[in-house]
Amino acid sequence: MNVLSTVGIAPYMIVSGLLFTIGLFGIFAGRKNLIVILMSIELMLLSANLNLIAFSSVFGNLTGQVLVMFSLTVAAAESAIGLAIVMVYYRNRHSVEVQDTTMMKG
Repeated sequence: MNVLSTVGIAPYMIVSGLLFTIGLFGIFAGRKNLIVILMSIELMLLSANLNLIAFSSVFGNLTGQVLVMFSLTVAAAESAIGLAIVMVYYRNRHSVEVQDTTMMKG
């Protein structure tokens, strides 16, 4: 039995919208910290994935779910590389502030 047939798609859309809004707010509110920006981007990607899964389940095809698997793989690689860059930057500069990243030129 499909869970979406009993619950409907509206709660999923509301949760997805809330997650996306929190992520967007996190980018603008925490734009001084690189880690907050990375976490906010991940939150926005997860909200998009939740939408893809909900619509894929409603329409009964697997394309959205396959796309979510691809998106999660790319997001995991992106966050691993981003966190590695932030860690190396923190070791060198002892700061994760965005305004200090202008010194990363060559």
